[in-house]
Amino acid sequence: MRIIIAILVALLLFLQYRLWVGEGSLAEVNNLKDEIGALQQELIGLRKRNHALQAEVEDLRSGQAAIEERARSELGMIKEGETFYQVITPSGTETNER
Repeated sequence: MRIIIAILVALLLFLQYRLWVGEGSLAEVNNLKDEIGALQQELIGLRKRNHALQAEVEDLRSGQAAIEERARSELGMIKEGETFYQVITPSGTETNER
C-alpha cells in the first residue's frame, strides 16, 4: 500500500511540476496570451494603415486633384501664376500670449 501511495505522490509532484514550471506551464500560457494581444493590436494598426494607403492609391488613380495636392504638400510645388508666402515665426517667442 505504501508503494502505491509513494507512486501516486511522485506522479502528482511530476504533474504539478509540469503545470507550474515545464513546457506549456501556466506562466508560458499567460505570456503567449499577452503576445497574442500585442500582435492583434499591431495587426489592427497595420490594417488601418493598409486601408489608408489603398484609399490614397485609388485617389491617385482616379484624378489629378490628389496628384496636385500631394505635389503641393510633399514637394512644395505651386501653380503657375500663384504667389507663395512662407510665414516664419521667430524662434524663442511664445505663441500663447496672456
